Amino acid sequence: MWQTRAIALIILVVGAGIGWWTHSSQTNATRPFKLGLDLSGGTQLVYRANLDAIKGSDVADSMASLRDTIERRVNLFGVSEPIVQTEHAGTLAGSPEERLLVELPGVTDTQKAIELIGQTPVLEFRMLKAGVDQTAVASSTINELFEPAAITGKDLKSAELQFQGGAGALNEPVVVLHFDSEGARIFAELTKNNVGRAFGMFLDGVAISVPVIREAIPDGTAVISGGFTPEEAKELARNLNYGALPVPIELISTQTVSGTLGDEAVRDGIMAGIWGISAVVLFMILWYRLPGLLAGFALLLYIIVVLALFQLIPVTLTAAGIAAFILSIGMAVDANILIFERTKEELQGGKNTSDAIREGFARAWPSIRDSNISSMITAVILFWFGTSLIKGFALVFGLGVLVSMLTAISVSRTFLFALGIDARIGFSRFLFGSGLKS
Repeated sequence: MWQTRAIALIILVVGAGIGWWTHSSQTNATRPFKLGLDLSGGTQLVYRANLDAIKGSDVADSMASLRDTIERRVNLFGVSEPIVQTEHAGTLAGSPEERLLVELPGVTDTQKAIELIGQTPVLEFRMLKAGVDQTAVASSTINELFEPAAITGKDLKSAELQFQGGAGALNEPVVVLHFDSEGARIFAELTKNNVGRAFGMFLDGVAISVPVIREAIPDGTAVISGGFTPEEAKELARNLNYGALPVPIELISTQTVSGTLGDEAVRDGIMAGIWGISAVVLFMILWYRLPGLLAGFALLLYIIVVLALFQLIPVTLTAAGIAAFILSIGMAVDANILIFERTKEELQGGKNTSDAIREGFARAWPSIRDSNISSMITAVILFWFGTSLIKGFALVFGLGVLVSMLTAISVSRTFLFALGIDARIGFSRFLFGSGLKS
């Protein structure tokens, strides 16, 4: 009785999966899945971060802030599923450098992609070095006259346009900066300990204002006044709100993948999947006969469940991800092969079908468990230490291993028990044989 109920439940799951697939395809047109840059087409930009003014302990925080800022900036322009990530790389000279990778699916115009990132302002607050004449600011570089940046754009919470001025005079447009809690603390301490010293406000390396600190400013608010017009002050406030970069960046490489190449990769991946599935199912049927046919049905359920997970998570499918999915299809029947071979040995030992199946699963389970655990460890290591391409492969591979354990242990076993036939006599013996033997 329980086998019949289990079969009904499996049929229900398969039917629900097919219904989901049909609805998903109709809702999302020809691309129901989230595709990576190499499949959907788009542009990849690689930037080098200038960390000369950042202390070693602050590099990670600065790069994380840079990533969040650029991601926020790109999302403002409605780019579909942008990928922004940092990368630690070595150069030919051997010195390491920090890079920012920006992938913009669907954007194949390189110049447009660069404009999407934009020249976001780099905001810095620097103390004038002791003993330096403030009149020399206009003719010298920042590093010659000013100390390293005490506060940068990563400490900025918001910027707004305001008008300041006395009665009877035209109000001057200024930009009022509000720092976050950490920035406010640093700014309050800085102004408290340096009353009477000049404090430079720089935007993209240009001194906007070099006022003298008259008193401590405990509320974490600074005012930029540089003879702006209302339009200029409004644009500056807007750009700062979009994201003042915590560190300068330099574009070092671009890569464009056309939509045509992406479509071809998708078609080739689908065809590879169809051929791979067909070859695996055909082998299982020819070699393991009736159990192999049941394994084919379990494999169909496995594919439906994995594809559903790809959309629910969602998983960004790349060419590497498709390769991992096809690889996992072959590995999905590996457990079935172990189970069938162990079951055949029990049948040859004279046990009835039910006992042989139960004992075959019990004997095969340790090998299945250990092989899948080792595969999962590999997937976790690849995901933890790999780049975006390797992470996509590892995620798809890991999901495939987990789902394959479910389909092999639960679904295939349920199908075999539900047959209810004696595999020791007549034609049933041939159906439960394997290879060239009955």
